[in-house]
Amino acid sequence: MVYAQPKVLTPSRKDVLVLTPWLAPIIWEGTFNIDILNEQFRLQNTTVGLTVFAIKKYVVFLKLFLETAEQQFMVGHKVIYYVFTDCPADVPQVPLGAGRKLVVLTVRNYTRWQDVSMHRMEMISRFSEQRFLHEVDYLVCADVDMKFSDHVGVEILSALFGTLHPGFYSSSREAFTYERRPESQAYIPWDEGDFYYMGAFFGGSVVEVYHLTKACHQAIVQDMANGIEAVWHDESHLNKYLLHHKPTKVLSPEYMWDQQLLGWPSIMKKLRYVAVPKNHQAIRN
Repeated sequence: MVYAQPKVLTPSRKDVLVLTPWLAPIIWEGTFNIDILNEQFRLQNTTVGLTVFAIKKYVVFLKLFLETAEQQFMVGHKVIYYVFTDCPADVPQVPLGAGRKLVVLTVRNYTRWQDVSMHRMEMISRFSEQRFLHEVDYLVCADVDMKFSDHVGVEILSALFGTLHPGFYSSSREAFTYERRPESQAYIPWDEGDFYYMGAFFGGSVVEVYHLTKACHQAIVQDMANGIEAVWHDESHLNKYLLHHKPTKVLSPEYMWDQQLLGWPSIMKKLRYVAVPKNHQAIRN
């Protein structure tokens, strides 16, 4: 391959943090060469699993999610979409490219959206152990009420990755909406915390995602037994896990953005995975 030589004395970005204190790269536009990365992952014959939950009314978002994933997600690589749904008959027929397939996994629904959200950890851990370990190399776990609006590729793949929450990437840790009650398994003290990670986009190797989702599920079960529910449900437990098991890559807010709420600041060169405008109340109830 022919490409420009990397310059040791010329940083790729000077306006943002590109490396965590534990030496995990933070992925921004301008910090990677996708051609080099594509070649590396093709040599490994990588297959990526993308899990998404389309429960109850959320199934309406699935068509746009899958159509935009076909245009922008892991283009040129093998992908298996794992759609968890209680309405298998409503899963849309979306044309898929070569080396890409869709698997429908039928699951039950729950009355409250919070319970649907929290049971994702249980489902992903169970299927990771039973199925995903044998079928894919990496798992990407995503929310369905979003769309891919720009390239999201193998630059995100790593043993364990989390995504910076678009509302907190510039905030101090005191402002993070961590679970602050010591009775909860998701508890994080005020003087601890690296970043606030979004529950809507995380992943890694199947083994690491299995460890993460199993630990979060067990913590949720323990909280339920103690009559407590973490302030942001599974996202609170995800943040606790990633505090003590540092991610090997961190995705910038390019990979999780809401343009309606946050506009388009100049620091964001790309908006890659973005919220679809919706009425939360109508969808959740």
